[in-house]
Amino acid sequence: MVKPELNELKKLFTPRKCSINRICGCYVDGEKNIKTTFAESFLNLPEDETFKYFEIMRKTLSGTIGKTALNMEFPTETESEGGTQEFLYRLRQSKLKDDDLLGKFYDRVIENFEYVGNYLILLIHDTYDVPYKTTDGIVNDDASDTVYDYIMCAICPVNLTKSALSYDAANNEFHNRVRDWIVELPEAGFLFPAFNDRTTDIHQTMYYVKDSEQLYDLFLDNVLGCIPTLTAKAQKESFKTVIEQTLDEDADFNTVTEIYDTIAQMETEHKERQIAEPLKFDKIQVKKIFESSGVKDERMKDFDRIYDAAVGKETELFAGNIHAQKALEVKSPDVVIKVNPERTDLIRTEVINGRKCLVIEINDSVELNGLEVKL
Repeated sequence: MVKPELNELKKLFTPRKCSINRICGCYVDGEKNIKTTFAESFLNLPEDETFKYFEIMRKTLSGTIGKTALNMEFPTETESEGGTQEFLYRLRQSKLKDDDLLGKFYDRVIENFEYVGNYLILLIHDTYDVPYKTTDGIVNDDASDTVYDYIMCAICPVNLTKSALSYDAANNEFHNRVRDWIVELPEAGFLFPAFNDRTTDIHQTMYYVKDSEQLYDLFLDNVLGCIPTLTAKAQKESFKTVIEQTLDEDADFNTVTEIYDTIAQMETEHKERQIAEPLKFDKIQVKKIFESSGVKDERMKDFDRIYDAAVGKETELFAGNIHAQKALEVKSPDVVIKVNPERTDLIRTEVINGRKCLVIEINDSVELNGLEVKL
């Protein structure tokens, strides 16, 4: 799934466009005990409550693709009878009206979701008549050529509000506020099936996590049955390892800068082409980046082995995870410099008076602690 598809679904969570027909929930305490469950028609909820649920569902479809919004593919074996994908498929087919299936789903989540504290497991079922879209992007709401039938799960922390003084308007007095348990925005969640190319894809799910460094591997493995991927931070560190081990003693400033410059240029071209899917690289593409950046042939001999060990033979790296889009950081023990990734040409290394120096070309004004200074 890409951002336009996520945004299209997010627009459904409004009173005018809402077609959610079922909502279910399971409240779990910090000892993994089920405190209560509920299941009802979404349309029967009070209007002020529906807005709170809309906010939760929209959040579950947010995030950066490749970082906190992850397209996960189901391994083939999970689609056989008894597999995780097959179970989710049956849960969707039941339209969340099978109490036995719901109970088994809650048990799986409770057993595998590693969270300290109380939380609420929310499930919705919806049927979306997908409007026809012309090749030039015009949407015809009156014409629908496909129906997208899906379930969405959001796992939300339930925390006690902080103690505080509150104003009692009726008595014109201040008193200690009554502390309540409130449902917060989701820690994790998923959409099944995926909405790829604006149609149903039962072979994938969109997985959301609030923290890109906390993917809840047990939940991924045992509830969704998907293979845990590298976190955004792990992708960045793995890519650095590939550079360090491939270049070894040849990891000079100019070569490393050229590698990141090449990636930055590819990102710029990707944006100019207005491609919705985020830019990512497989092993072959990373190898070509290194070669085009001037890495010597003798250093590339062990590239495949290094990449497989550090990243994974079939693992792809998202450009946004391995390359700082906002600022390239140049760091020494006593100095840190942040540079526009598109202007690394302003920096070079040079030997001056027998000392190794980092030279920065200055064309515009220079500020020191916010004060413009003369050179």
